[in-house]
Amino acid sequence: MTDTQPNDLSIIIVSWNVRELLAACLRSIAAAPIRCVAPDGTATGDGDLRVETIVIDSASGDGSAALVRDEFPWARLLALDENVGFTRGNNLGLEMAQGRHLLLLNPDTVVHGDAFNRLAAYLDAHPEVGIAGPHVLNADGTTQSTRRRFPTVLTGIFESTWLQGYAPRRLLDRFYVADQPDDGTFEVDWVQGCALIARREVYTQIGGLDTGYVMYSEELDWCRRAKDAGWRVVYLGDAFITHYGGKSADQVQTHRHIYFQQSKLRYYRKFHGRGVALALRLFLLLSYIYQLGLEGLKALLGSRPAMRRARCATYVQVIRALAAGER
Repeated sequence: MTDTQPNDLSIIIVSWNVRELLAACLRSIAAAPIRCVAPDGTATGDGDLRVETIVIDSASGDGSAALVRDEFPWARLLALDENVGFTRGNNLGLEMAQGRHLLLLNPDTVVHGDAFNRLAAYLDAHPEVGIAGPHVLNADGTTQSTRRRFPTVLTGIFESTWLQGYAPRRLLDRFYVADQPDDGTFEVDWVQGCALIARREVYTQIGGLDTGYVMYSEELDWCRRAKDAGWRVVYLGDAFITHYGGKSADQVQTHRHIYFQQSKLRYYRKFHGRGVALALRLFLLLSYIYQLGLEGLKALLGSRPAMRRARCATYVQVIRALAAGER
């Protein structure tokens, strides 16, 4: 039947060449205790939460767009003729969305039970909370760490670099919010963007994601701006979503390295100043140069030379990107 009431939730999925994972994600949405509202206003499902699903297909070559059209007609599809990236794709979805709450959801996720209802109900019950993230699981059912405190300058040096294993334990425990239980509900600084719900008022006030980030750190930036505007960010340990992790990014490994480091530098430049960003850039350059030399030496010594050469090629491109300056 046609549902003329306003939507409670808009789910935005940006997808690129992950057809089967996208199908599993959409099936889990359809199975949730919600009311799926199609573009023509017809609604299916037994739940009270009125949900529209928007799929932004970023020029996939694996038939993803046709899959959505044929098998999931209740989803609103925007099939692009170019790969616009994660951040721009989500902004297109945010512009299209009509719900009072907005959920950014990766295509390589599966939603469990009443996760949508719990997330939306929490925002409804806590008007001071602008953004929330669910309890994210790995494929094997273990908890995937997705709640965070804002990174310090020291965090930027140690986290996700070859020095991470040498970092003071308390530094990374603080960053990863290791002092809180996985099944708890508590305030954090930011939550990762594989599954992130925001109330519309946040989007209206601070705008969409910063497109200066192609991928990585865009949700950190968004949460930082929301917190600076006075909103709280919360982690909900009783709303469950499985995230298979990085399946689109896995297709472009070299660019993944480049985007990650460029995004890190952009964040520090915006929120810690150009001096800090420059120092971090120099550190990262020296770090990759060191890794390039080490991998090259191992290749010369005959230690898995094909793998070492591939790594060297990646590190050379990352060094060139970092040396080119800010994006």
